[in-house]
Amino acid sequence: MTTTVAAPNQPSLRRRIFEIIEIGRGDNPLSRLFDISMFALILLNVIAFILETVPAYEAAFGPAFHMFNIFSVAVFTVEYALRLWTAVEVPFLRKHPPWLARLKLARTPPLVIDLMAFLPFYLQSFIGIDLLFLRVLRLLRFLKLSRYSPAMHTLVRVISNEKRSLLGAGFLLATALLFASAGIYMIEGKIQPDKFGSIPDSAWWAVATLTTVGYGDAIPVTPLGRIFGGFVMIAGLCVLALPVAIISTGFAQEVGRRDFVVNWSLMSRIPLLADLDASEVGELMPLLHAHNYPPKAEVLPAGQPAHAMFFVASGKVRMVHPEGDVTFETGDFFGASALLLSDVPSAPFVTVTKTRLLKLHAEDLHRIEMLNPRFVDDIRQRAADPQFTSR
Repeated sequence: MTTTVAAPNQPSLRRRIFEIIEIGRGDNPLSRLFDISMFALILLNVIAFILETVPAYEAAFGPAFHMFNIFSVAVFTVEYALRLWTAVEVPFLRKHPPWLARLKLARTPPLVIDLMAFLPFYLQSFIGIDLLFLRVLRLLRFLKLSRYSPAMHTLVRVISNEKRSLLGAGFLLATALLFASAGIYMIEGKIQPDKFGSIPDSAWWAVATLTTVGYGDAIPVTPLGRIFGGFVMIAGLCVLALPVAIISTGFAQEVGRRDFVVNWSLMSRIPLLADLDASEVGELMPLLHAHNYPPKAEVLPAGQPAHAMFFVASGKVRMVHPEGDVTFETGDFFGASALLLSDVPSAPFVTVTKTRLLKLHAEDLHRIEMLNPRFVDDIRQRAADPQFTSR
């Protein structure tokens, strides 16, 4: 009697599909082919949509454009369905029931963009009316490129990190717009009631002047109005420069962090990382980002989802908790419990001294788990330890 033994560690079909469509590993030919094919299909969709608006091309190639759109919708639909089907393979969703894992994944921004890439086609088919705004929504397919663009990920992270500063700049711009509209209304309202007869009417001139575009369809004619307009132009240069400066500075800082050399001397200070072999270090090192923090700097706030975990290369970090502080010194790591167990930090993590941390983002930890499951399992076991559950 013979017994057939399944090959050990043989990945399932769902696992293989997940690795192809989600991980994007460069050493997997199928994954690389999938990424290139989707990238090309998205670009062709944008080009086709633009050419459809040209009457000559629409008349000559209308049926071909329509068939290509149907083909693209079919591909995007299958891709979306496969991503939902393989949601249970996502590292941080495995502990959830399949329906909940798929629901959580469907609510993420990338999946929402994927849905909007083909949903207008079905809405248009069911409604039976060629609504223009539904056709324009096809341009959302261009946003799918963000999934394959590290630069786009960096820009999104910069905007997220600088959202408070950008909101402040937006409030300042709204204030300047309000005062410019009210000022020109008071000065020119009675002289040019057709252009400045109300503050809402004056707002168009204020926007054109603050942005220094100056369309010329509404201009002040009194000396006082022109002087006021000059001040509004100067104010516009200053106000509009703020968000540009904030984003450019944040982008430069983010690129600087990513380009900061994390060498073996830093990693060797952390026992969890020092146990890795040379090949594992080569996989992990490009994903770690070194950050220098001054004393009393908040690294992780309380009550907010964690998007990264940290390794302490030097210095001290303290979790300030009402029931007792916990200090993390060189060689320790924190943030893993909140990241791996889908929890939020119960207390803030604040630096005690000048501290150097190695930061590992959540998406990079996902990638590492595909390359080195043992390493992430070790982190997960330590994070589940009673000493870490309170952290």
